[in-house]
Amino acid sequence: MSKPTPPKANVQAAPKAAQSGAKVAVRPNAPAKPSKRPSILPWLGLSIIWILLDQLTKLWVVARLDLGAVVEVTSFFNLVHVLNPGAAFSFLASQEGWQRHFLSGVAVVASIVILFMMRSSSHRKLAMLCLASILGGALGNLLDRSMHGAVIDFLDFYWGNYHWPAFNVADMAISMGAVGLIIDELLFNKADKAKGA
Repeated sequence: MSKPTPPKANVQAAPKAAQSGAKVAVRPNAPAKPSKRPSILPWLGLSIIWILLDQLTKLWVVARLDLGAVVEVTSFFNLVHVLNPGAAFSFLASQEGWQRHFLSGVAVVASIVILFMMRSSSHRKLAMLCLASILGGALGNLLDRSMHGAVIDFLDFYWGNYHWPAFNVADMAISMGAVGLIIDELLFNKADKAKGA
């Protein structure tokens, strides 16, 4: 009488490389892809907000105040309506007219440069805030020069008989952006460079 054959054990076959004693090569991990820089589109939206705010306030001044009008608001602030053929705070305003085309060209070149700076600085929020403000202010005043041949100014601060040159919202955006860029460079960007050194 034949003996029953014992059931075969359910053992998985070892890999051939392990059976032969060969070393298994480990595939190195693929290099990590560099992270994308944040988009500059939201900051360009901020520039557009500055332009709209600048142009709307100027439209209000043109509609409410005659050219050359002065409205006393406080003991140190007037609303005025003046045309400034020069740059911010009446710089070059006394020249004979060449400054219109010169300053328009400067605004175009500066805007292009700022766009390139925004692309390379999109990870620095304060710098982007400042660059977007400068861009909006530069384009706001550029629109004035292209439409009126001069920039509309209406904010007049004074102390006693001394009047600071009249300015507008675009000038405020440019000035605050420039000061902010200096602060960012001195306090934050230098510190980041020092850490990376």
